[in-house]
Parts: sequence; C-alpha cells; structure tokens
Amino acid sequence: MSTPRRALLVIDVQNEYFDGNMPIEYPPVAESLPNIVRAIEAARTHGVPVVMVQHDTPEGSPVFARGSHGWQLHPQVAGQPYDHHVNKTMASVFAGTDLRDWLASHAIDTLAIVGYMTHNCDASTIYQASHDGFKVEFLADASGSLPYRNAAGSASAEEIHRVFSTVFHSNFAAVTGTAGWIAAVQEGKSLETDNIYQSNLRART
Repeated sequence: MSTPRRALLVIDVQNEYFDGNMPIEYPPVAESLPNIVRAIEAARTHGVPVVMVQHDTPEGSPVFARGSHGWQLHPQVAGQPYDHHVNKTMASVFAGTDLRDWLASHAIDTLAIVGYMTHNCDASTIYQASHDGFKVEFLADASGSLPYRNAAGSASAEEIHRVFSTVFHSNFAAVTGTAGWIAAVQEGKSLETDNIYQSNLRART
C-alpha cells in the first residue's frame, strides 16, 4: 500500500466559534483548539501541506462578516504557517474555490479535516471529497458542533457531533483522534473507514 499524499484542511477556525455569535459546544473548544494546533504542527513537521480555510459573509451579516472580529482566524491558528489559503462563501471548501486545482497540482490523494462545524462545513467538504475520489480523514477531537432547534426538532451539540462522526466513519471518512492521526502520519499509514453494512449489522446484533 502506497504512502498517503495528505493535505490537512483547517476549516473555519474563526473567532465567531469562540467568543462570537455561534459558540462551539461539543467537544469544548478548550479540547478541540489545542488538538487543531497539534495537528497543524505535526503536519508541518512531517511535510503534510496545510490549507487554511476562512468563511466569508458580506459586511453587516450577523456572523462571519468579512473584516469583523468574528470573521478573523483565532489567534492560535492565525499565527501558524500554511501552504494555501482558501476563502469560501458556501459550506464545502470545494464550492467556488480553487481547492480542487491546488490539490491536483500537488498530487494530493488524502484529505485530513479539522475545524468547524462537524455537521456543516466539515460534512459538506467530506461528502464532496469522498465523491470526488479522495480518501478522507476526520479528526473528531479537533472539530466540533453547536446545538440546533428548528421546526424539524432539536438536537444537542453532542448528539450532532456523535451522529455525524458515526455516519462519516460508516462510509465517507476514517474518523480518528488527533493522536491516532499523528501516529498514522509518522508511520506513513492510511486510516480506513468502516462500511455501511457492518456498521448497521453491529447495531442490530
């Protein structure tokens, strides 16, 4: 088996999710942010390119308004070196950006995902990457969710993060912790997903 040609996507680690209008609740940012920084540092040490992603909305928007404090990258991430920067206006990092071309030019075949939110920008990127033929890795303790309530119902941040992580691992992305991902990078090994049938079978037996 060939060594994965990884890139680390650091998705939307912006102030909005820390002291802004959409605070991440689970896992707590006191856990996820240090893990994001650890993943970036490990990537740099082992020659894994880092792609820094930042979500933009128009000036005056309630969240992520371009130029606002909430739009800025968190200071612990803003000071980290990276190989490519992507500004996006939709959930998927691929939508309306140059990411696909940049990955092709660097012969990347595996994407490791950290950042926010598990169920929105992370999920959209994971699904699109998987459908486009990339292997995908999701660092569950270096990401996070917040709670929702709307006409369809309600869910806690823990429920959303846990359910999406379980679904990812059934088919779309190998779900791991930061320590496990760093070990795989150091050893040049791939991380594998489960499969839908086995995931369902275990739940029925």
